[in-house]
Amino acid sequence: MNCNELREHYELYVIGVAEEPERSEIRAHLNRGCQVCTLGIQLARDVVALRGGTAARAGVAQRRFGWAPFLAAALAMAIFAAVYFSGRERDLANELARVREQNRQQNIELTRVNQAFAILTGADTTVTTFGEGQPKLKGKVFVSPSQGVLLIAGNLQPAPSGKAYEMWIVKDGKAKAAGMFQSAPDGSAMHIQRGTVANTDAVAVTLENEAGADQPTSTPLFAAPIRALVQ
Repeated sequence: MNCNELREHYELYVIGVAEEPERSEIRAHLNRGCQVCTLGIQLARDVVALRGGTAARAGVAQRRFGWAPFLAAALAMAIFAAVYFSGRERDLANELARVREQNRQQNIELTRVNQAFAILTGADTTVTTFGEGQPKLKGKVFVSPSQGVLLIAGNLQPAPSGKAYEMWIVKDGKAKAAGMFQSAPDGSAMHIQRGTVANTDAVAVTLENEAGADQPTSTPLFAAPIRALVQ
């Protein structure tokens, strides 16, 4: 099986419920150092951690059996009944707001994961590694001219208050702003810029005011040259 065929089974593998032959295929890909599957499993672990174990298993059941509308309706009715009969209308409103916000955050994260997979598995995707052999900032840049740019970095310290990181797409010596992002407390970061990025020469990152800038105002933390895909 190829990576694209295994994509829908990454989360099942992470929570230990993947079936054969997909489970063995994913393990084989990981054992031989497959970049796409390795990053896919890492992203799946992040999604599972965000949901929590129980929620993740519920999400798997929804995707596999199409029960999402019924489970959502049952959950809403159960919450409503418990609160109605106990007279805690305010608790109901708070709980529903919490569930809606949690669902919104999960949808945002899942959208980002799907976008990342689209770039990772693109037929025209090239990958550039930066920071190799250095104890500090390091990572990879995936560029798909038809899909966009995916930046995955490590050892990127959280930006100071009032500051944020800005990615730049460099073409013909000119830098074009490609979105703001922050790193996690552990120094990891993932940033996606969707859209066509044909003939990109390099991808760079600078530290800017959190409002962003039209052109870099500081020395790039790194500038990764992009190698064109040889047809």
